[in-house]
Amino acid sequence: MVSPRGLCPFQSTGVITLLRPLLLDVVPTIQQTAALALGRLAYFNDDLAEAVVTGDILPSLVCSLSEKNRFYKKAAAFVLRAVGKHSPELAQEIVECGALEALVFCLEDFDPGVKEGAAWALGYIARHNSELSQAVVDAGAVPLLVLCIQEPEIALKRIAASTLSDISKHSPELAQTVVDAGAIAFLAQMILNRDAKLKCQVLSALSQIAKHSVDLAELVVEAEIFPVVLTCLKDSDEYVKKNGATLIREIAKHSPELSQFIVNAGGVAAVIDCIGSCKGTVRLPGIMMLGYVAAHSENLSMAVIVSKGIPPLCTCLLEEDEDHIKAAAAWALGQIGRHTPEHARAVAETDVLATLLTLYMDIRSSEDLRLKSKTALKNILQKCTYLPVLESLLYEAPPNIMKYIVGQFSKVLPHDTKARCLFVKTGGLKKLQEIEAEPGSVLQEYINTINSCYPEEVVRYYSPGYSDMLLERVENYQPVL
Repeated sequence: MVSPRGLCPFQSTGVITLLRPLLLDVVPTIQQTAALALGRLAYFNDDLAEAVVTGDILPSLVCSLSEKNRFYKKAAAFVLRAVGKHSPELAQEIVECGALEALVFCLEDFDPGVKEGAAWALGYIARHNSELSQAVVDAGAVPLLVLCIQEPEIALKRIAASTLSDISKHSPELAQTVVDAGAIAFLAQMILNRDAKLKCQVLSALSQIAKHSVDLAELVVEAEIFPVVLTCLKDSDEYVKKNGATLIREIAKHSPELSQFIVNAGGVAAVIDCIGSCKGTVRLPGIMMLGYVAAHSENLSMAVIVSKGIPPLCTCLLEEDEDHIKAAAAWALGQIGRHTPEHARAVAETDVLATLLTLYMDIRSSEDLRLKSKTALKNILQKCTYLPVLESLLYEAPPNIMKYIVGQFSKVLPHDTKARCLFVKTGGLKKLQEIEAEPGSVLQEYINTINSCYPEEVVRYYSPGYSDMLLERVENYQPVL
């Protein structure tokens, strides 16, 4: 395979100009070989793809799609795909030369390879933006693509499902067009297909449909993909795992009812097992799915806790190298712990708050990771009444986090005698007096509330400089003889 850099000599010698007349050669084999060469050149280099467009080659290729034999049709479709993949502008050139109608016509060809080549080219055009995707829809491609996924050839099924995914991803309206063509039922039937690449494309297409709205997600669920889709989370192929978790995530995010349905189907436990069995970006959709489920309600968040979802999220914070994965785990933990003191304690007892604080304060952390860690800390701390963990943070937290910690102590200590005594014994009250808070600030008000829970002489005893004052009094004291 030739690298893009290795193609520069061909470009400088005007290879496109040399190949163009060969497309019209009287020998079919030469025509096909020339088209294949153009496709390979255009595929690896956007400048050469541009040269194919400016060389006025596309019109002849489009005409050949309805006139030549199946070998040439496949080669011509490959050229269109190679040109269209690079940018929306090049894809638009293909649309403007009338290629969509010819490619859609090829979807009805008797040869599976021609159908596959056409579907591939249409997918490369549709993936760029909603306007190009709409043009593919307007050309009548969707019903024929749905027929293609019903064909026996695995390769054709794969690319047809991929193209339906590329069409669906841009907007609810485009996804609805795919749904109206009856795609969901046929896609859902292929979730258990043995071919891993096909399963990946099928799961991707269903995800792109489900992501847009509650109604579309419910249509996907109604195709009875549960509990079948959960088997994908145990697949040996990591991309199948990832796409399966992505589909569940896109459904769970929409509503408490859909999340509850997933919980009842065993989806939360299956996703937690999946996170624990893989590494890296494969974990990401599962992490986010747990966050979405937990965000909806106290009960759903508790379902994540009961299913032991917190430990693997904590593991992700410690083990993963990529900041965006850590940020997702931090966000998910914040969604779990933000509901009630019971939820917050479940998170706090894992000692993950110290990890979140470290990630927030680490200048090497990305901006997003620092923001997600800070937000998670804030969400959890505002509900947390588990004082041992809160006290451990008193010694490291910056002022903007400290106010949430001290605020919780100010809520608990006035009503708990045992906690007040323990706060003194563990050194918490002494540490509190060392905190420098601006007069009149919220933090200072919280400190004053806590101090009012103790006798004045006790507060003075633990205040900075008190021992020096006592020593000075000893030095100045004149005993009565």
